[in-house]
Amino acid sequence: MTARSAITIDGEPLTLTTPIEHLVGISPDHVSRLKALGIGSVAHLLTHLPHRHEWIRARSGLGEMEADVIGSGVGEITATRIAGHGRKSRFECVLMDDTGRLDLVFFNQAYLSKKLTPGMVLRVQGKPKVHGPGLQLANPEYDILEPEALDESPDGDDEYRPVYSATEGITPDRIREIIAKVLPEACSLLEDHLSDEYRKERALPTLADAYRMIHAPETEDEVGVARRRLAYDELLLLQLGVHMKRAHLRRTLKAPALPRTPEIEARIESRIPFELTPDQRHVVEQIAQDMSTNTPTNRLIQGDVGSGKTIVALCAMLRAIAHGHQAAIMAPTEILAEQHYLSISKLLEGSRTRIELLTGSMPSDERASVVERIGAGKIDLIVGTHALVSDSVRFHSLAVAIIDEQHRFGVEQRAKLRVKGSTDEGEETPHVIVMTATPIPRTIGLTIYGDLDISTIEHLPQGRQPVTTRLVRPEQRGTVYSWVRERIGIGQQAFIVVPSIEKSERSGRDLRSLMKELEGGELHDVHVAAMHGKLKRQTREQIMHRFRAGKIDALIATTVIEVGVDVPNASVIVIEDADRFGLAQLHQLRGRVGRGDTPGVCVLVADPKTDDGRERLDAMVQTSSGFVLAQKDLEIRGAGDVFGTRQSGMSPFKVADPIQDQDLLMLARRDAADWIDESPTLDRNEDALARRRLLKAHGQWLGLGDVG
Repeated sequence: MTARSAITIDGEPLTLTTPIEHLVGISPDHVSRLKALGIGSVAHLLTHLPHRHEWIRARSGLGEMEADVIGSGVGEITATRIAGHGRKSRFECVLMDDTGRLDLVFFNQAYLSKKLTPGMVLRVQGKPKVHGPGLQLANPEYDILEPEALDESPDGDDEYRPVYSATEGITPDRIREIIAKVLPEACSLLEDHLSDEYRKERALPTLADAYRMIHAPETEDEVGVARRRLAYDELLLLQLGVHMKRAHLRRTLKAPALPRTPEIEARIESRIPFELTPDQRHVVEQIAQDMSTNTPTNRLIQGDVGSGKTIVALCAMLRAIAHGHQAAIMAPTEILAEQHYLSISKLLEGSRTRIELLTGSMPSDERASVVERIGAGKIDLIVGTHALVSDSVRFHSLAVAIIDEQHRFGVEQRAKLRVKGSTDEGEETPHVIVMTATPIPRTIGLTIYGDLDISTIEHLPQGRQPVTTRLVRPEQRGTVYSWVRERIGIGQQAFIVVPSIEKSERSGRDLRSLMKELEGGELHDVHVAAMHGKLKRQTREQIMHRFRAGKIDALIATTVIEVGVDVPNASVIVIEDADRFGLAQLHQLRGRVGRGDTPGVCVLVADPKTDDGRERLDAMVQTSSGFVLAQKDLEIRGAGDVFGTRQSGMSPFKVADPIQDQDLLMLARRDAADWIDESPTLDRNEDALARRRLLKAHGQWLGLGDVG
């Protein structure tokens, strides 16, 4: 590929850190547009990868294009109009050059009238059809070009061209031209963190060749070769990070050893009022084995809603307490923490275990008393929210830390809980167990949670009732709530979930207006109450106590009841504007019913306007398995979005797709494990570049600042 030398304004040689405003031929306006895309240097230009590639047919004059033959041409828009009305509307424009005219029509895209205006120059590509006396191109591929493109010669060859994301004020073509200008010199400056031998063993090109091929491919095959190298790099750096973190935990940190004894096992078992399922018993055994040594446990327990993760966690906490240490469980919401406190207190009733609750909304004097007793070792089991990781909380001897619904905590909060095991006698870390009721597809588990051992509770305990899910349109609300009234009439209770407390432009149904509507309508003669996060703790406790006691028939709530709320007599849940919730959230909400003797019913009230919204709700109706829904969620949203919700601060991959690149992921995982076995902190001279790139890409969210 040929390109003009990219000399900077001051005549200095190009570097990867050269600011784009120092490059010749980029206007100040385009500099500001590029910076809006996050492109501020030559390195940023190099890593602004095309989102696709396309064949651009050799350009011909507009008057020379042939009917029913794919062609490409450049012309000026001379006239536009919107024809038709409503769903049959279309945007039409006339394109002209020195050789003739081509009519363009865009169906159902009337908005283009504001984007494509007379005087603009377009490149169009497509298969024209005979239309009246001339040719018409329907819904063509098009690019907006600079005016001077109209004067360029139409001669040339077919070109396999990168297509870049752009923004208003700078076209994809202009970005392509700027990148092409710096590409040869920029690629020559790239250092490769993989050796020649390493690359050859895996059939990978050099980093410089990969960037050249992705930006300026000579064949379609080159794009595939380049993509494989760049995707491998992304997966490898992440896997190096998770294996480095795992090695640091296991080789440098120590946890209290909690060996198993017949006496301790018998005491724990006496506190479990029912027979554990085979899945639960297997996970209990795995955790007990983990904690029997001073190597810190770092295990994720995943299980569907209602699978009994909490009882497994309690077994681990009781093992710590039996050995004279403390245990803690941290929940993301006060309601869930309160639920854990109540249920665990009931299970431990009559035992010598001292249990307390610690939340941010506690009165200051009560909170200070709890904190003081935690530090003095006068509390054995502490249930709390993020208040547990505040600086004022010091544990006497924390041996086991449980993090429930762990994806709702940031990396920093989880790291803070781990260091709470430090004592006056020395630095210790607790055994850490994280739990999630949002099952994790295997590819995500290997990618994000590669530093964790993963246990799965796949089957629900016997006695869990099935939950039927139905989707109804908003105009059927009256029928839905009349039916809810009938269920209440035979002694059952109901949850009604809304997206927000008060009305706003984007909120849909809100708690206050719906409660007023129902109390004056279908539910006028039953006991209705509201629950939301802005209520005081004492008020929430009173409401939940009355609901569990059957003194409230219908609880209208926001998603504060999403996890942890257990009311066996509640058999119905109605979710308003269900398309506003994610799949995992809908599944969690559905898990609030079917916990007693009566089969549950979940009613989704929605009129989804997007394909994704319809797909989510259809999946909810079709399956009750959280594992199936987790995979479906991954397919609908893609790995990038799912990563964003699973791990605070993690950027989605630019190239790699763990769903499509599973073989590459497994290769990168094996390679990273071998690499970290040889160099646990990547402190060898030959590892320096890989280490720098790893810390830049993933150091913050993986918490690698203290590693090595």
